[in-house]
Parts: sequence; C-alpha cells; structure tokens
Amino acid sequence: MFKPTQLKRGDRIAVVSLSGGGLGDESFKHEQQLGDQRLRAIGLVPVYMKHALMGSAFLHNHPEARAADLQQAFADDSVQGVLAAIGGDDTYRLLPYLCEDDTFINLVHMHPKVFMGFSDTTINHLMFHKIGLETFYGPSFLSDFAELGPQMLQYTKDEFMHVFHNPAATKIIGSSKWYESRHDFSTDAIGTLPIEHDETHGYVVLRGHGVVCGRLLGGCLDSFYDLLTNTRYADEAQVATKFQLIPPATEWQDKILFIETSEEQPAPSLYKKMLTRLDQVGILRSVRGILVGKPQDESYFRDYQRLLLNATECYQTPILFNLNFGHAYPRTILPYDATTAVDFDQATVTVEEPYFK
Repeated sequence: MFKPTQLKRGDRIAVVSLSGGGLGDESFKHEQQLGDQRLRAIGLVPVYMKHALMGSAFLHNHPEARAADLQQAFADDSVQGVLAAIGGDDTYRLLPYLCEDDTFINLVHMHPKVFMGFSDTTINHLMFHKIGLETFYGPSFLSDFAELGPQMLQYTKDEFMHVFHNPAATKIIGSSKWYESRHDFSTDAIGTLPIEHDETHGYVVLRGHGVVCGRLLGGCLDSFYDLLTNTRYADEAQVATKFQLIPPATEWQDKILFIETSEEQPAPSLYKKMLTRLDQVGILRSVRGILVGKPQDESYFRDYQRLLLNATECYQTPILFNLNFGHAYPRTILPYDATTAVDFDQATVTVEEPYFK
C-alpha cells in the first residue's frame, strides 16, 4: 500500500460526482455555493471536474462520464486531492471503466492523491484499496462542507483539518455532541441549526479487553451488502466478483473492520441479513476487531448492538460501538489500511502511523 501526500493551504481539490449527481441540480445550487465558500475558507481551492455539475439525470445515464472525471482528477498534476460530492447507490457502474484501465491505475500509482468520501463511496475506496492507494473514509462535499447551518459542524471541521498535518500517531476522539439529520434542504433552511444532542453514550465497548491492533478496512455496511447480493442491482455482485472488489477472508486476518449504516436506517431484520452475509464470506470470523459507527439519528441503537453480539458470539470478536464515522453527524476521518490500536479497557482508538507519506 502507498500513501498520498498531505494537503497544504492553497492546494486544489477536485470535486467529483461518482454516485448521485445532485450537486449539479438547480435545487442544490445554494448548497454548492456554500460548500465552495467553506472549502475556500479553510484554504483549499475546489475544482469541479468536467461532468461533476451536469446533474442527476445526465450522470445516472452516463457512468462513463463519472469515471472520466476521476481519471482526469488523477491525471491533472495541479490537483492534490479528490473529494466525493455525495454518496448514492450505483458507483459500482464505474468499475469497468476504471479497473480495466491501465492508464488510470498507473496514474494512481504515479500521482497518489488524497481521496475522501463515505457511503456509496465505499465502493470507490475498495477499488483504490485493490490498486494499492490508502484513502480516507470521511466527509463529502454536500453532506459536510455544504451543511446549511451558520457554519460547518465544528467537530467535522476539526477532524477534516487533519489533512494539513501528519503526526506519527493520531488519537480519534469522540464528539461531545451529535446531530439529527435534516429533512429540509431548501434555501429556507440556510443558517438554521441542526437539532443538537449531548453525547451520553461515548464509545461503547460491546465485547473485548486489552489492546487489539490491526489495519483499518471497511465502510458502509449497506454498500458491502449490495456488493455481495443482487438486492439492489441485478449485476452488482457479478461486477464486484469480476474485479475482486471485496478481499477474500485470508486478507482480513490482520484487519480491524469498520462498519456503519446508511441514511436508509436498515431495520433490524435487514441488519441481521447484512451481518450474516459478511459472515458467509468469512469476514466476521477473520477480523481482529470491529469498530461500529453511530447509527444516524441513533436509530435501532440497542438492536444493532444485540445483533452484532449475536453475529460474532462464536468468534468472541472485540467490538467498539458508537464512533463518529459514517452517516451520523458529526463525522471524523478513518484512514484505510492504517495500523490502529483499539484499547478496549480504556475505550480509545489510536492510529499508530502517519496518514500521509
């Protein structure tokens, strides 16, 4: 695996619509302007790739255009980072245009860049993992920089600022607040605060003692399930298998799995199916430990804990629950493939290597 170079103020960061194309829709124009201002305010210059603002309808019908934007972002020497606009549900359709493109793969190796996003972007992260680039499960343009409040959520902003620093080790501290998801994204909501709650749970140890070390690998549980089934798209599992997107069980043996659930807030019955599918392909029995993101709006908070414990009972897998990554607000950054120590006695998570080269 190889690392990208850390960002510095003044760097140009490509904004790409790899899944949903809403960034280019007229109804999102106010969010695009707000996100642009916020990125510039922290010292980064957003660069919208050729098709990123073409809108939902065009990008849904042209996955090759979405793939071309990612190819261009890595080909452009003036671009130092790549930020996903938002998630969605069909970025797997880009894989044939990228995984079979030797020029793109060579560009990633020759010009490694910071790549960040979450949700359906899990699939892009898994692709980069196979190529060898270490990426970052973290904020996206619309979900975070375009947050409609008076300012970007402070915890998310503070965590994102890590892209400008490269310490030898990083302790991932939990947020003291969490926020309910918005339902109104209209211009009327600009400047309004999301509903805020004190964090009363902190990191929750479901099982485990002592310190467990491993390399981080994971993403959105819904995305893993989609890659492993024909539940959402009839050909998605076939495409994932063709390009060996999900590593075999043997490659999970030194890993700490991190998982979180989408804004669809899967019911416990579906959550159980998702965990069962991970078990069937050997992931649950292989990993050294599991980190679990806070469910959005704390939906099924206790149910998910119970189901996780049941699914891993025979393996006695150490599990730390309620971390600030994924769909719940606010969110931190998790670096793929970074060696990480989880202290289950102290309920702490420490990345024990630099994020960047």
